[in-house]
Amino acid sequence: MSENAADTEESLPPYEGIALSSVRLVRTREDAQAALAALLACEAIGFDTESKPTFQKGEVSTGPHLVQLADDTHAWLFQIGSPTSPAVALCTEVLRPVLESPTILKVGFGLGDDLRRLRAKLGIDTRNVIDLATALRRGEKNAWGAKTAVARFFGKRLQKSRRITTTNWAMPRLSEQQIQYAADDAHVALRIYRHWCQHFPAAADSAAANAARLAARAASQARLEADARQEQPQA
Repeated sequence: MSENAADTEESLPPYEGIALSSVRLVRTREDAQAALAALLACEAIGFDTESKPTFQKGEVSTGPHLVQLADDTHAWLFQIGSPTSPAVALCTEVLRPVLESPTILKVGFGLGDDLRRLRAKLGIDTRNVIDLATALRRGEKNAWGAKTAVARFFGKRLQKSRRITTTNWAMPRLSEQQIQYAADDAHVALRIYRHWCQHFPAAADSAAANAARLAARAASQARLEADARQEQPQA
């Protein structure tokens, strides 16, 4: 991004994110059931993760520690700090069917690390994904970030505080600022996707169709591998 573009973004009015009253932290089985029912009813959702930052050379991230999913009106936050925690097992009961669904489109920004870390930590293979960072790029050299997209599409400034970004996302209790930041990341991605579909339908439809094809191929391959394992003779 050029220096002039960055200066212009900073002069824009602030983006008003999702209301905290519309954010749900999934902690109980009732929370999980409600989240699963709502998310499985969606054709597209916003998606992001947060990880506790690493500061020392050679330190390996144990993230993600938080997964955020959003529909048009609500956001759900899933804390997955320790893979052996009962709470993580509960969250996974929602995350796996939603993220692995070949029919629910997941949209977000810069999702490469998110997908790899989720696979390594929870064994979840997220399918039917559009990474808006590259999908929105129209012949430009640099990938878009959510901040750039909000500025160009909505004429607003998405506040991305490094102080919040680098907080400890593995803490059992998240601050109100962390909750707002995390929920906005997922919710704004879906808002941007909706805007893209409305104003650039051909590009959005093409990206969604390609994501669906890749998802169907991955799901078919997973079924074949599962069938092959079942057919293997028992030792």
